[in-house]
Amino acid sequence: MASLFTIHSEFRYDVIRKISEGGMGIVYEAEQQGSRGFVKRVAMKVIRQSFAEQKMFLDNFIGEAKLVADLIHTNIVQTYHLGEARGVFFIAMELIRGVNLEQFLHQLQDKKRQLPVELCVFIVSRIARGLAYAHTKTDREGKPLGIVHRDVSFKNIMLAFEGDVKLTDFGIAKARGLLTDNEGEVVAGKAEFMSPEQANFQITDKRSDIFSAGIVLAYLLLGHNVFKGETQEESRQRILDLPIPDFRAMDARIDERLNDILHRALARNLDNRYPTADEMLYELEHYIYHSGYGPTNETIGRYLRDVFGQTTPQDRHDAKGQTMVVERHDDFPCKL
Repeated sequence: MASLFTIHSEFRYDVIRKISEGGMGIVYEAEQQGSRGFVKRVAMKVIRQSFAEQKMFLDNFIGEAKLVADLIHTNIVQTYHLGEARGVFFIAMELIRGVNLEQFLHQLQDKKRQLPVELCVFIVSRIARGLAYAHTKTDREGKPLGIVHRDVSFKNIMLAFEGDVKLTDFGIAKARGLLTDNEGEVVAGKAEFMSPEQANFQITDKRSDIFSAGIVLAYLLLGHNVFKGETQEESRQRILDLPIPDFRAMDARIDERLNDILHRALARNLDNRYPTADEMLYELEHYIYHSGYGPTNETIGRYLRDVFGQTTPQDRHDAKGQTMVVERHDDFPCKL
């Protein structure tokens, strides 16, 4: 399809601070500068230079950007722009004012609080919504992309202080034609959140993400991951061999229905696992809403702000009516 016309525009990004870093990349907070004083805060994912020099990693970084650019869903972090400046490749993404599930759980434990069951289920139901959308995504010709996230874990689930729950980081996802995949030869993902197929070097499909979502739910409910071992190898073996427990015996808040949901999500036999994220979503939502009113984004937002005492920089300065002054970050690879 021919375009009506083309607009050439240069974005400028001012890097504010480092948010997080992993093995292959670093995430910064930045300001996107537009014309006539337009400013938008974004998250900027930058590939480490050592990986940028390796074709496979660079191709996958670019492939991730192309994949998530068209994943437009309320429960998936939105991508805005793939850019390059002086050999540095970056992805500009939606900035989430909040925390990931790992940070959230640590705060709960520090304050000796237990997340209510209905909020545990609600959080995972939103992840199931995002997965259901991604799993059924097609290309422009209507062909399924075959997306499998393969890294549904605490660090990749974001909670905004407004209450949104969002899945992020499709860096090791499978998707037809967009990402190089050597599945079956290497193990991708965090061992304690893997599906048995991942842990056993097998080919995965969308049901792999459902198993990982089941681990997330059990972890939220119990406050610990039953599959986590002392080492990555031990975690993989527990994923493969650990008898799935009767969760009712581990937490009296877990009733028979919720125990059944957990067991179906964590079924090692693929024929017994939820076949789609939509089916898991239905059962999770039926569990929390079947008797009437249940939790919403606003419920989670209020709970989250209460747990953190509204101690984000934005909350503190908004409450005092002051303007937040942020120093520019000086360790970014180059000026954008």
